[in-house]
Amino acid sequence: MTEHILVSVAWPYSNADIHVGNITGAYLPADIFARFHRLKGNNVLMVSGTDSHGTPVTVKADAEGVTPFEIYQRYHRRFLDLFVKYGLTYDLYTTTHTENHFKVSQDIFLGLNKNGFLFTQKEKQWYSPSLKRFLPDRYVEGECYICHYANARGDQCDGCGNMLDGTQLINPRAKVGGGALELRETEHFYLDLAKLTPELSHYLNNDKDHWRPHVLNVVRSTVDSGELRGRAITRDLDWGIPVPIEGWRDAGKCLYVWFEAVIGYFSASIEWSKNNNDPDAWKKWWYDSSAKSFYFIGKDNIPFHAIIWPAELIGLERLYENDSTKRLNVPYDVPANEFLNLEGQKISGSRNWAVWGLDAVERYDADAIRYYLTANMPEAKDSDWSWTEFVARNNNELVATWGNLANRVLSFAYKNFDGKVPDPGALRPEDVELINKVDAAFSSVGDLLSAVKLRAALSEALRVASEVNRYLDVQAPWTAIKKDKAAAAKTVYTALRAIDSLKILFSPFLPFSSEALHQYFGYDGKLFGEQKIVSYDEPTRSHEALTYNASTATGKWAPSQLKGGQPLRQPAPLFKKLEEKIAEEEVARLHAN
Repeated sequence: MTEHILVSVAWPYSNADIHVGNITGAYLPADIFARFHRLKGNNVLMVSGTDSHGTPVTVKADAEGVTPFEIYQRYHRRFLDLFVKYGLTYDLYTTTHTENHFKVSQDIFLGLNKNGFLFTQKEKQWYSPSLKRFLPDRYVEGECYICHYANARGDQCDGCGNMLDGTQLINPRAKVGGGALELRETEHFYLDLAKLTPELSHYLNNDKDHWRPHVLNVVRSTVDSGELRGRAITRDLDWGIPVPIEGWRDAGKCLYVWFEAVIGYFSASIEWSKNNNDPDAWKKWWYDSSAKSFYFIGKDNIPFHAIIWPAELIGLERLYENDSTKRLNVPYDVPANEFLNLEGQKISGSRNWAVWGLDAVERYDADAIRYYLTANMPEAKDSDWSWTEFVARNNNELVATWGNLANRVLSFAYKNFDGKVPDPGALRPEDVELINKVDAAFSSVGDLLSAVKLRAALSEALRVASEVNRYLDVQAPWTAIKKDKAAAAKTVYTALRAIDSLKILFSPFLPFSSEALHQYFGYDGKLFGEQKIVSYDEPTRSHEALTYNASTATGKWAPSQLKGGQPLRQPAPLFKKLEEKIAEEEVARLHAN
């Protein structure tokens, strides 16, 4: 049965470029998952956008002597460029700086306030005299008062995973700007998490067997501890969405970026519907209880997506308690990845210890990077980007096991069978056995993809490719053709049919090479849909957005039905073999920078 699948992808801050840790942490897993479900024929809506607001943007703007708008626009355009080059198929990639997002965020704020889940309170917060502003929790660092991790943030500790009260940090310091910090009194709106705890606990303790343990354990322990309390959802800031309450609009207070950024999944769905001239289309993913929503994020953002956002949605349900058709869906799964390190060290943008996405794709094919990031994906524990391993996996797996298989069989068929798929006649038992093995992989690989076990799914596809290589080693059509062309034709047809199926199995991971292979097989039309960047003008602001048109796709998650006699096109190698010295050069580049 066709399903509605919402693929919600982490919103990158518009204050820094994207590195490979970000890509494998959220953006690539989401794209692989979305592509698979589109091939399955499900109704996929993949949304995200640039997180345009908050102190990170204003701090960078101050440092450069430009406006926050200029900073946001610069990085938003670079994000769009990167996503196109890596083939990330957002149905809509927008920004939080749109009229639509402002309105939706303010409506949700007012709805939670009406339902009694917000309250105001005066509390002391850290103030930086040198910067002349209050600092959001994420821009205060210090020693965690729970586990004593030295570099905890004011909102959360990466050492123990607990949500924190920034005012209790030991030896607090500003993340940027320097200078002493002072505690000063200010008034803000708070989300009443204590009042929402019973329903949050019920949500997290029921039907969550499909969640990753490192995600579920953290949030369950936080919620079930009974220590959740109010969390400030406004900030003293002039770059963001104004608090929609009389007397607060002109007081220099905005909605907290993490309160309104998670609302972006909802507002982007509404924006996508409007752009497609079907204003109510979003309701199929947000109101239909059979729809499933998946949130692809890094582990540092787990509390915001598995506690704060569900709390907001549960609080809004009360608006519609007499109409079950209007209860917004809470996350079905939050398959957060762990961290990717680099050459044994933590990735650090400030130290330029990173493999930057736009830089890497200028030197290496996107599919080669996608392959390594998936094969090495930190799904259950932190993993490490090693340039030596990148080269080895590219050459020994991507090129040797899969790329060479596809190229040598297609080239042999094109040369020896008049540029067509040979007619095999009646297949032999060994031919049928191989085809059955490959066909069965649509279930095994598909089950792993459905469970968001992407690393294992890629490994299974590669294992099946190895089975085809073993079949060819035994049948050796390049030798058999000299004595028995009919037997060689059966082998080549069987291998081509297997490769045509493998093309689909690999396509969520390797879309560019799979598209090229689709064309070499002589098919018309695109395997996947089309991407484009469009500009939208609104009454108060304009923005560019990345969109995806799935209606132009021809691919299906199903075994090949290749027929003898189908014309082929001149094939070419799918991947490039890399010289081993590249690893040394890249490590030297890292240290030099």
